[in-house]
Amino acid sequence: MVAVYGAAGHTGRFVVRELSRRGFTAVAIGRDAAKLAAADFPTGVRQVVAALDDPASLARALDEAAAVINCAGPFLDTADPLVSAALQAHIHYLDVTAEQGSALATFARYAPTAEEAGVAVIPAMGFYGGLSDLLATAAMGDWTRADEVRIGIALDSWEPTEGTRVTGRRNTARRVTISQGKLQPLADPAPNAVWPFAEPFGAQEMVELPFTEAILIGRHLQVSELHTYLNTAPLRDLRDATTPPPVAADASGRSAQTFLVEVEIRQGSSVRRAAARGRDIYAVTAPLVVEAVERVLNDARAQGGVFAPGALFDAQGFLAALAPDVLS
Repeated sequence: MVAVYGAAGHTGRFVVRELSRRGFTAVAIGRDAAKLAAADFPTGVRQVVAALDDPASLARALDEAAAVINCAGPFLDTADPLVSAALQAHIHYLDVTAEQGSALATFARYAPTAEEAGVAVIPAMGFYGGLSDLLATAAMGDWTRADEVRIGIALDSWEPTEGTRVTGRRNTARRVTISQGKLQPLADPAPNAVWPFAEPFGAQEMVELPFTEAILIGRHLQVSELHTYLNTAPLRDLRDATTPPPVAADASGRSAQTFLVEVEIRQGSSVRRAAARGRDIYAVTAPLVVEAVERVLNDARAQGGVFAPGALFDAQGFLAALAPDVLS
């Protein structure tokens, strides 16, 4: 059984459906009974109300679960109580945060405790963070170090959820990236660039904008410099208060939004590349995090600790398992 906290949210509903599709028994947990009841979960999904400030209710909600997936942002507020509850229950914890501060805090606070408990804690196992970390790890291959990693993310549009907007208002800390082999504050103003994406995107105006992939990559890959860029067109959508939330464009609930992530890794004059394209950055998070849950639960040798996805999984095999239906 796998519990999903924030199950009634936009991403949470995708995660519950993906768990059910793969044959898991899912428990939908949230803070609002009415929202849970209106979420239209698949048949057989149990609904439980639990508050983050009520450890007893969280413990009851996680009873009998083997893992919990946290989809409730801002993760600066939700990750700490849920990781604590997971460790208390001796179950695995995963979240889908794009918030650098939350991922950093999870590594700093819980690594020794999770290792001792034999519990896997995996922050940022979503589109922003986990996907780029897996692509960079796959491209790295047998190299033990890299002089530079460049990540280009192109979205054709961005219709943000209300959760995305709330999280943006909550996260005001200066972003960090990797420079001279360690996490450093991003330059202010952030550098601009032009990235020659494959079609249909082509050349795109970009701004350097690191997400949680900087935290993940810095935990397990020897990288001197990391630069993550996002094209500017979706940022205009995000910053426009009148941009509507995502609208389903097919029976699965995915929006029509498309994305392309390209990674370049340089060691001296040698360059390696990896790329992935797909639809809907919120929807694609569901198969990413559920694939991770399935691998953790099916690995009899699973160890405890706080992990970046690329440090815990075979990156090429993980990405291949999602092709061609989820990623190409």
